[in-house]
Amino acid sequence: MRRAPQPYADAFAHHRIDLAAPGAEAAIAAQLRDVGLVTLDGFTSRNAVLAFATRIMDAVPHRDSDSDGLTTIRDTRRHVHRAGFAGFGNGDLDPHTERSGTPHPPRLMLLVCGQTAVMGGESLLTDGQAVHSDLFTGSGRAAGAALAQPRTAFFGAGDGHATQVFTVHHGQRVSVRLRFDGLARWSPIVQPYLPYLRAAAIRHQVPLALAPGEAYLLDNERWLHGRRAFTGDRLCWRALGHPRFPMLRGFAPAQGVLLSPMVSEAG
Repeated sequence: MRRAPQPYADAFAHHRIDLAAPGAEAAIAAQLRDVGLVTLDGFTSRNAVLAFATRIMDAVPHRDSDSDGLTTIRDTRRHVHRAGFAGFGNGDLDPHTERSGTPHPPRLMLLVCGQTAVMGGESLLTDGQAVHSDLFTGSGRAAGAALAQPRTAFFGAGDGHATQVFTVHHGQRVSVRLRFDGLARWSPIVQPYLPYLRAAAIRHQVPLALAPGEAYLLDNERWLHGRRAFTGDRLCWRALGHPRFPMLRGFAPAQGVLLSPMVSEAG
């Protein structure tokens, strides 16, 4: 499959902010508003992860979180083939939004590496702005319009959420919401365009191999994340929550992408 040219050779270095630098937290907030992705390092323990997460977000408890609000991500060997639990195995993870089957997914996701895999396990990040632009321009324009039609997707189990891949908010800003696993159901309106969507999400993936103590923090309304399959005892800690600083909804569309008012909704 053709891959988009990578905009930078080292995604970690390109997005890194030094936590020890003066004004680091203000810089993190500004970069999240601008490009939606920050990379960090220096996390020496789970307590250090929790302390940082507490400063920048109000945690959102959920099914998989531990008592302190963090989620331990590792191969449990108990969740093979269970829809919605693929993160607790060792296989590939498709590009997805965290907590896509809830009415209001957490805005921020922090993932910190505690221990690397023996082989594989790299994070795969996709800028939703690039996918949106891909599907709203050129020959794929019909795909973008269809994927923005209200209530054309249902994500989650019986208590999931009827939604759409692209949602347009006030100010013509856009958010993305996506999953491809067994907890995704699709309207016939969008079924023909799913191959285009998957191809675009994979085409724009950026690999990120985290070392112990390294992390990424992303805007869950803009960036999709996935993972390569791995062997060994890979361990990560994840925090989900809403920012403790102002952020506009979604992201600004790429230059030249025009949105149709018919798919707009308040946000």
